[in-house]
Amino acid sequence: MTLQQLKYILTIVNCGSISEAAKQLFISQPSLSSAVKEIEQEIGVDIFLRSSKGIALSNEGAEFLSYARQVVEQAELLEQRYMNKKPSKKLCSISTQHYAFSVQAFVSLLKGLNTNEYECTLRETRTHEIIEDVRNMRSELGILYLNDFNQKVIQKMLKENGLQFHPLFVAEPHVFISSEHPLAAKSILEIEDLDEFPCLAFEQGEFNSFYFSEEILSTRTHKKKILVSDRATLFNLLIGLNGYTISSGVLNSDLNGEQIKSVRLRTDEHMQIGYITNKKVTLSLLADDYVRKLKSVISDFGYTIISQEDELG
Repeated sequence: MTLQQLKYILTIVNCGSISEAAKQLFISQPSLSSAVKEIEQEIGVDIFLRSSKGIALSNEGAEFLSYARQVVEQAELLEQRYMNKKPSKKLCSISTQHYAFSVQAFVSLLKGLNTNEYECTLRETRTHEIIEDVRNMRSELGILYLNDFNQKVIQKMLKENGLQFHPLFVAEPHVFISSEHPLAAKSILEIEDLDEFPCLAFEQGEFNSFYFSEEILSTRTHKKKILVSDRATLFNLLIGLNGYTISSGVLNSDLNGEQIKSVRLRTDEHMQIGYITNKKVTLSLLADDYVRKLKSVISDFGYTIISQEDELG
């Protein structure tokens, strides 16, 4: 087994397919497939599961990937230290529900990179797809929330897929509205105050279950409801239609401007926001740094970070 072969495996996982990885590596697809087969035969493990839909990491492959990433990262550190090699292109992929603080931490991460080259992905997507991304190692970690309503269902899915939830903080639900909204002057809102205004929510596709909703109180009926797929559209509709959405309350004016206001919602509900990881995989140095940036951003908003001792199993 060679260091180059390990790099091949990492590239395939990052690309999501052997054909795309072969293009990035400037080798033929048959040569790359052959190299993977050689490793699998040598270690006696099928790293990838192959089907008509493509490839996915096996359980053993996810564990192998964890060790391979550590070996490659340490080898690169040695080369940079003693052979004056330039750092390799930094790679990192994150999946998240539609949170402004996720973007802010991502910005902070990239600004702090001591490299001229990187290829990072921030995927704002649906709840079910976040779980799938982390299960299949399309992303190293995923950001979502748990509460009393969805916790049993989401935790069951995480357990079945070998994933673990790491709580970051407990958020008190807030309403995002336009700064020109008729209710913008209020310091706290009752849920009934919102009945006459359009409710905006992120659609969840074929998994449009209440348990996958990004907004709490998802079972409540609304006179007017609009489903959207991205945060920019949601914010535009908040402003244009005097709509509202319920979220964590963590909003960055530098990234989102002054046109959106966050107002506390009076409710006994809470959102435990955290990130999920694959139990068989150790986070890369870059993903680890992203978690630190997340905690820093959240702390700056006045929230208390949950300690590791308090994490859910």
